[in-house]
Amino acid sequence: MTNSYTRMDVTVESGVGTITLNQPEEYNRMPLAFWSEFPDAVDSLDASGKVRALVVASTGKHFSAGMDLSVFTSGADAVLDRGRAGEAGRRRLGGLQDVFSRLEASRMPVLAAVQGGCVGGGVDLVAACDMRYCTADAFFCIQEINIGLAADVGTLQRLPRLISQGMMRELAYTGRRLYAEEARDIGLVNRVFETQAMMLDAVNGIALEIARKSPLAIASSKHLLNYSRDHNISDALEYQQAWMGAVPQGGEMAACFKAKGEGIEPEFEDLAPLDNAGRLLS
Repeated sequence: MTNSYTRMDVTVESGVGTITLNQPEEYNRMPLAFWSEFPDAVDSLDASGKVRALVVASTGKHFSAGMDLSVFTSGADAVLDRGRAGEAGRRRLGGLQDVFSRLEASRMPVLAAVQGGCVGGGVDLVAACDMRYCTADAFFCIQEINIGLAADVGTLQRLPRLISQGMMRELAYTGRRLYAEEARDIGLVNRVFETQAMMLDAVNGIALEIARKSPLAIASSKHLLNYSRDHNISDALEYQQAWMGAVPQGGEMAACFKAKGEGIEPEFEDLAPLDNAGRLLS
């Protein structure tokens, strides 16, 4: 798969998609182009039905320096009255939040591979991923508080589901750097690797292992995990009953047992392709 994006490279191999931020000389900052290209890439990979796991990686010394200031200053709100400017600003922020919400809504598990600094919008991005891995020199920073802002693209909503409230508030209020070992100790990242090459090799291996599983079972697991995170146990169990009735997976189990009996690895059909609005293609 080739692409004409300016802020990232997109590839697909053996059922694993990779989005690699490709502006290392700018520390992979996120200007306006990023906010249109990234969701387009995620939607296209998910819609194909052929991508069973997605790796979000980066190039250069740092994963991402976060949102570029141009995103804040590009609007025409100055000609609007206070009420209309506020309404327009709310919609603009909603659009930015939706970019990373697409990672959660996608059918693919998303693995973030972080080296160096992951700052501001970079934290918003990785917080929306299923799993996070980093190098020994990595650090995470809720940078917004250091420039007089409250983080507003998902960090304050998602990180408390990943780490303790006390640590979340310390990081949000101080804007200090959270380094790799501590990030692993508090559960933000799964593993820490000495080098970026070692990390990418391991993360790609995990993604390939996911890609070999039933994509229907994986997509169901992701959907049900997200639902359970946002609901109490009783509601989540009841929802699981409805989901498994509506999305039966007996055929996937039969394929597993048949392959096991034959001493081979099971193979599964791709998910149905979608349009970019998430609707089945006719």
